Amino acid sequence: MSSLLVLAIETSCDETSISVLQFENGFLRLLSNEISSQIKLHAKWGGVVPNLAAREHVKNIVPVFELALKNARVSMQNIDFIAVTKGPGLIPALMVGANFAKTLSYIWEKPLIGIHHIEGHIYANFVGLSQKSKVKSQNVNFPVLCLVVSGGHTQLVLMKDHLQYEIIGQTLDDAVGEAFDKVARILGIGYPGGPAIAQQAANFKFSILNFKSNSNDKISNNKTKEKSYEIQDTKYQIQLPRPMLNKPGFNFSFSGLKTAVLYETKKNPKLLKNKKYIAAVCHEFQQAAIDVLIAKTLKAAEKYAPKTILLAGGVSANKELREQLDLAIKKFIPDTCYMIPDTSLTGDNAAMIAAAAAFRWQKMNESQKKKAMSGWKNIQPDANLKLK
Repeated sequence: MSSLLVLAIETSCDETSISVLQFENGFLRLLSNEISSQIKLHAKWGGVVPNLAAREHVKNIVPVFELALKNARVSMQNIDFIAVTKGPGLIPALMVGANFAKTLSYIWEKPLIGIHHIEGHIYANFVGLSQKSKVKSQNVNFPVLCLVVSGGHTQLVLMKDHLQYEIIGQTLDDAVGEAFDKVARILGIGYPGGPAIAQQAANFKFSILNFKSNSNDKISNNKTKEKSYEIQDTKYQIQLPRPMLNKPGFNFSFSGLKTAVLYETKKNPKLLKNKKYIAAVCHEFQQAAIDVLIAKTLKAAEKYAPKTILLAGGVSANKELREQLDLAIKKFIPDTCYMIPDTSLTGDNAAMIAAAAAFRWQKMNESQKKKAMSGWKNIQPDANLKLK
């Protein structure tokens, strides 16, 4: 296959990102991935304000575009096709990226395709980080089980081949990243909640007295591992629920876990000024969420026997989740390959959209590619776009 250059645009939430990626002989090679973040702007509101996000995208998208081309050392003449996040996301934000992509497609007469945001997160696992770093993406062994964890989604996705998705489990209420944000707001430790809670949890001191599995090193009875801790530096021994841990199926629920934190703090409102108490709550909340995520992933792996497990989404940057899932896979299903994206690609970024688009383009026939030349007419953002 000849070399392809993809220019991708991502504006689904509060990051304005444009990337240039090369796809050649099965290798994905990242040439540039520029991101303009709005975290500071939205921090005062404790979450993303859609219209403010759209305004910032309008302001930043041209400079980010110019920087992406400059750092990739290419021009629009060199680009083979354009990709843009079609959804899901905040509709005012999605519209900025879609309209910019459609304008480029029309002016430069380039094909344009729309990409699902979660598909992008999944394909972040296959991105090489520089011209010297590349991933032979065809080497992934199917079936693949992907745990998607982000601010808007918590899903277990089964893939029998590239671009084939079956959602076998998902959250029934809050996504895990949303729960992190809400708990951080309850505790008053800042936004975004994921990094804030992880930082506080890292301050919690404990030593493991013993480590055992209540399933005799098997996962057939759908139970997870138990840990016993000797608490140091704190008198706060907090126990939060593990929602749906032993429920049939692979669905998740994090609303009750968030509410349990709220009730815990209402019992001890004065302790919200105590750093050790905050650290203890953050540690227990984070561990409760991780326990459920890992247990459900192992349970799904037992049924579907994947050859590869992927981690994807913004919460996949969580160090404890990455490491504990790795240990669980090595312990219970050691013959399964475990892949995680580089932490620089876990958040919303255009490189992941470009990666998914490269695979989409490769799979398209000539008629579909010809139709993509009219993408500037047809692409419409969809805030509730389904993965299929």
